[in-house]
Amino acid sequence: MRLGITMFATDLTMEPHELAREAEDRGFSSLYVPEHTHIPVSRETPSPTGPGSLPAEYARTLDPLVALAAAAAVTERITLGTGILLPAQREPIVTAKAVATLDRLAGGRFALGIGYGWNAEEGADHGVPWKRRRAMVREHVLAMRALWTDDETSFKGEFVDFEASWSWPKPSGRVPVLLGGAPGPTLFAHIAEYGDGWLPVGGAGIRAALPDLRRACERAGRATVPVIPFGTEPTPRKLDYYATLGIEEVVLRVPSAGRDAVLPLLDGYARSYL
Repeated sequence: MRLGITMFATDLTMEPHELAREAEDRGFSSLYVPEHTHIPVSRETPSPTGPGSLPAEYARTLDPLVALAAAAAVTERITLGTGILLPAQREPIVTAKAVATLDRLAGGRFALGIGYGWNAEEGADHGVPWKRRRAMVREHVLAMRALWTDDETSFKGEFVDFEASWSWPKPSGRVPVLLGGAPGPTLFAHIAEYGDGWLPVGGAGIRAALPDLRRACERAGRATVPVIPFGTEPTPRKLDYYATLGIEEVVLRVPSAGRDAVLPLLDGYARSYL
């Protein structure tokens, strides 16, 4: 089983390019970093971490594509991914070029982990119609796929509309699009239509959800996609359980902290699980 790492990279943590290099040296397969463009002070939307104040790292995240470009420059093998990027809050033509550029700089090692978002106030500042954000994410990704794939392409939809255009560079190959989120018919329909994997945060409920994911892929005429439990705190029993489900990669969580806190944990994970 391959093991990756995710960290809430901020201006106060270990630098993500240093973390990528250290993770690669220890044999980890991937590094994922999240995205929040900003965090409105209003707490109308409940915190995903539970009652109380939102952890400070949510307001201090680095731009993930810039951070991963730095990581690409100092690594050779490790997959570099967003976990997760918020497509509804990004202009898709600009984002398509940024992703393609990063993937080429990384030699085809980039994975685009995406999500619908949880913070309605953050989305509102980007003009996201909150109840339509899932449809908006879908359309933005489909438009980016067209720009990555075709030499000349146009797109006309509810949220994206551009005439026949050229856009280079193209990615080194197919950019894997991994969708995060709780299991459900909309998520699984989107994965089956345009995704390449599911990132279930924490990994709870995977066994019960797998048949629904498989059926959604079958209806779309494709094979079942990989499932990558994300942000996991590992134990031997948990990893063995994932292996019985046919899971081949798990992304482990490390704290949003400096080298003195992160590197000993990496060493412990490597000794115990790699």
